Amino acid sequence: MSIPTLSYSDILEPLEELRGSLDRATYPLETPAVAEAREQRGDIVSQLDDYILPRYKSLDAPLLAVVGGSTGSGKSTLVNSLVRECVAAVSAIRPTTRRPLLFHNTQDAQWFEPTRILPGLERVAADRGAGDAHSELALAASDHLPSGLALLDSPDIDSVVEENRRLAGQLLNAADLWVFVTSAARYADAIPWALLDEAAARNVVVAVVLNRLPMGAGAEVRPDLARRLEERGLGAVPLFSITERLDEEGFIPREDIAPVRGWLQGLARDAGARSSVARQTLGGAVDGLLAQRRAVLEGLTEQFGTRDRLAAAVEDASAATEQSIVSALGDGSMLRGEVLERWQEIIGTGAWMKRLEGGVSSLRDRMGSWIRGKRKPDGAATEDAIEDSLHSLFVAQCEDTLAAISTAWTNIPGAQPLLDAARRNVRSHVERSEAATESIRAWQRDVIDMIREEGHGRMATARALSVGVNLLGAALMITIFASTAGLTGGEVAVAGGTAVLAQRLLEAVFGDDAVRRMARQARESLLIRASAFLAADTAPFDDAVAGIDLDSDNYDAVVAAFAAVAAARGKESR
Repeated sequence: MSIPTLSYSDILEPLEELRGSLDRATYPLETPAVAEAREQRGDIVSQLDDYILPRYKSLDAPLLAVVGGSTGSGKSTLVNSLVRECVAAVSAIRPTTRRPLLFHNTQDAQWFEPTRILPGLERVAADRGAGDAHSELALAASDHLPSGLALLDSPDIDSVVEENRRLAGQLLNAADLWVFVTSAARYADAIPWALLDEAAARNVVVAVVLNRLPMGAGAEVRPDLARRLEERGLGAVPLFSITERLDEEGFIPREDIAPVRGWLQGLARDAGARSSVARQTLGGAVDGLLAQRRAVLEGLTEQFGTRDRLAAAVEDASAATEQSIVSALGDGSMLRGEVLERWQEIIGTGAWMKRLEGGVSSLRDRMGSWIRGKRKPDGAATEDAIEDSLHSLFVAQCEDTLAAISTAWTNIPGAQPLLDAARRNVRSHVERSEAATESIRAWQRDVIDMIREEGHGRMATARALSVGVNLLGAALMITIFASTAGLTGGEVAVAGGTAVLAQRLLEAVFGDDAVRRMARQARESLLIRASAFLAADTAPFDDAVAGIDLDSDNYDAVVAAFAAVAAARGKESR
């Protein structure tokens, strides 16, 4: 008889949505909470695939009872005795059970031969030879089991082999009920009780078999075991005692195993009882799944937060550097040293100031005498000095930025692999220096082109030619650095005077408005080139952040799916 159809449609859809969103959820960064988050996510996905979704989709499938317990507790002997066949391996060598073995009634093969449950385990015949036992599920049909119930012999939960312990936990999570086997010698061990505590927390249907009980020991051991079960909220679970006797075939005597067999057969034959087991264990499994969401969501939140911190570190360092460059271009510090010396070599502050004060005609006279004389003014030396000064500024500021990003990322947990990868892609000092030279020279060419373009009128062209395009370009570069805020002592008077002279020279040729416009454009062009130069070095860090495989939309989907499952579970409980 089938389990009556249950109205679980409301919860099945959000469970499937949760499975899909968890499958897409990623934890690419090695952050502090990532290990637990990955583990909990993996547990939830396995629980959904191995048990929860298959059971909701096939409520009339046979119940699966997993026989699990401690090393040497006699699980395989118990299973062989229930089916009266020596199929499960029995040995004194530990661990004995490596490949899990599932017994089912001949009529129930269609429920277990496909991968309806435990889809990650390959189905093999029970008599198959050696293989990868931890990835296989052996199947055996037995008419000694009633239809509607299957038994699964599991590896030891406390096996010395880690893969055995992991597989045992997976199988127990895929069960409708647990037949927990312990012995008089092992019933007080910590690991089995930790597993039983988990069963109590998840409200899993459990039966406990106290196996291999020496004659005369039952009066002492069974009450102590019952007391321990009661203390852990498992006082109502069926508790069966079996002596250590075996018959001539190596099975537990029929009379000794009869209570366990009778309880299992009663479940198999009673549709209402099977329905009750399915409801209780399914509900407990979903509740356990919901209890794990905190770690999953906190781990995802931490991933996004770390990515945001990495991006912010790059953005903050870049912004600080760009502001430093803006300040350096406007605080007058660019007018000190070599730049001032080269400019003064060309024009000489005092004489030129007097002629500028005499008006434009006096300036033109000075230009004419220069043209007729031995030499013509040329701003090339000043341009070279400006190039050197800007080059030092660009390279130093960029390298300071890289150092700031590296320091910030070093202090962010989980960022080291990204930092190492980004550093490998950052250009070398030589490449950076060459790029700075190219960028600054391109800007200087832009300035000269601007001077030529501005002097396209006949009168302005004559004036520009009389002064010299390069000299005017140098004057325009001097003008955009015209501030004495970053200078001290005698530098203030000298720099201030030469900066004013450069501006007056430009105004004499082009006029006030044109000079202001050209200075603004030249400054903006320089800042754009400085930003592009900096971005070329920070690009590997930006690329590293952009390459972090995180989907904020899917995060929202995970949150929504958990909430929908919780809401549907609440309705189901009522």
